[in-house]
Amino acid sequence: MHCNAHRLSGALAVLLLAAAAALQPAQAQEHPGMQLSEDVQQMIENSRAANAWWSVIVTDTTGRVLESYYPEKLMRPASNLKLLSTAAALDQLGPDYRFETRVWGIGHQQDSTWMGDLVVEGRGDPTISGLFYDEHRFHVFEKFYSTLDSLGIRRIRGNLVGNDAYFERQVYPKGWSWEDLTYYYGVEISALSFNNNAVDLQVFADRPVGEKPRIQWFPFDTDYVTFVNEQVITPPDTEFDEFYRRELGTNIITLGSKVPRNHYEEESLAVHNASLYFMDTFLEYLRDGGMTVDGRMILEHQPRDFEGDTYTLLTRHRSPPLRLILQETNKESNNFYMEMLMKTMAAERYDEQGSTELGLGLIENFAHEMGMDTTRVELTDAAGMSPATLLTAEDLNRLLVGMQSHPHFDTWRNSLAIAGVDGSISHRFQGTPLAGNLRGKTGYVSGVRALSGYLEAASGRPLIFTMMTNHYTARTTYLDWLHERILRHWYEDY
Repeated sequence: MHCNAHRLSGALAVLLLAAAAALQPAQAQEHPGMQLSEDVQQMIENSRAANAWWSVIVTDTTGRVLESYYPEKLMRPASNLKLLSTAAALDQLGPDYRFETRVWGIGHQQDSTWMGDLVVEGRGDPTISGLFYDEHRFHVFEKFYSTLDSLGIRRIRGNLVGNDAYFERQVYPKGWSWEDLTYYYGVEISALSFNNNAVDLQVFADRPVGEKPRIQWFPFDTDYVTFVNEQVITPPDTEFDEFYRRELGTNIITLGSKVPRNHYEEESLAVHNASLYFMDTFLEYLRDGGMTVDGRMILEHQPRDFEGDTYTLLTRHRSPPLRLILQETNKESNNFYMEMLMKTMAAERYDEQGSTELGLGLIENFAHEMGMDTTRVELTDAAGMSPATLLTAEDLNRLLVGMQSHPHFDTWRNSLAIAGVDGSISHRFQGTPLAGNLRGKTGYVSGVRALSGYLEAASGRPLIFTMMTNHYTARTTYLDWLHERILRHWYEDY
């Protein structure tokens, strides 16, 4: 009896210990995937971000884990997702892929008049802006105009038609916050896109305190948007307090900033109905050049068979190659470029309207091919803005390891930002040994900070790392400092 009681009390003690362990914070329990050095563990657990969700992994180039801290935890990656999305787009389209935008004629030329319609066929080019053209934002429109002019066409006796049927009409991925849809990082995704689907506002606080600052905007101070200027100039020693808001479904943009006197501000603000914005601006450009359009401006969403005898190809524009476009996408973390690429890869693969659903399916297929556990990957966008998009640091690290054997690895790696040199980490790590020795991709949305990539340690040993922090309340600059401390530890110890 005494022996049985002893066994019972021993079993009860084991159960109580197990229950107590279960009540401990998750990051305090032992975990088979937790192989973090004591120094790095202390950095995290003694920091002001200790209560945040952390997921960290660093491996060698073979994928052998050197250190990890809950790498299997599902996390919001923010723009670290672009590592996967751009890799999938590169795999699908190839580094030499170029977008084409074409202008077709229906009818015939009679002297200096085109007797019939002109149709602009949009095929998803995100680069119709100044980025690749020495900041000449009308470069493509000028090219179209010059070709028509060289053909002797000065008048279009017909309609100017924009066809954006290359993409579906869902202009935002699911889950994007309505608050982001005012700004350049939350613009519409359209097969006809100009100037990143935004107007560029300039604010000049060169009037007396208490008055409204002057504003002007590109293109043409266009009346495609309506600015409600409720801004106020404040004393020079006050802080700039930014406020912009576009009413959803409209192009009415309220400006409510408090702007210190003599302050100058620039902001790119998203437009509604991006395809119509493209066509409205193109029509204005033609008219400014003295070209007459007699008919209406029409926007259509149904596919046309442009290969038939009905159409005459008058001019076309080809974008820079994908290898350069990826550098803008990853180095600068361009959401607009990424979502445009996702729909394009779907349109090219399936020869039908490019959709978010089809594009995400291709990205998930590629993730599976790269050894990622797609049962633990939740994708609702390609850029990482959606809070419903989740994956693990472990899987993202598998991608980084696996891409080394991809035939286009060098192109993809060159699209990553270099610490202290360019892109989203051009101002980080300056004056540290990490500068120039780290290529990576940042990620940021409210409460999420991530950094992943390739690091050459002081010993010359190449390392592959992923760090994701979710639900933090400390300042983002503090998180950046903490991430840098961890990276410097790896740099010095390996």
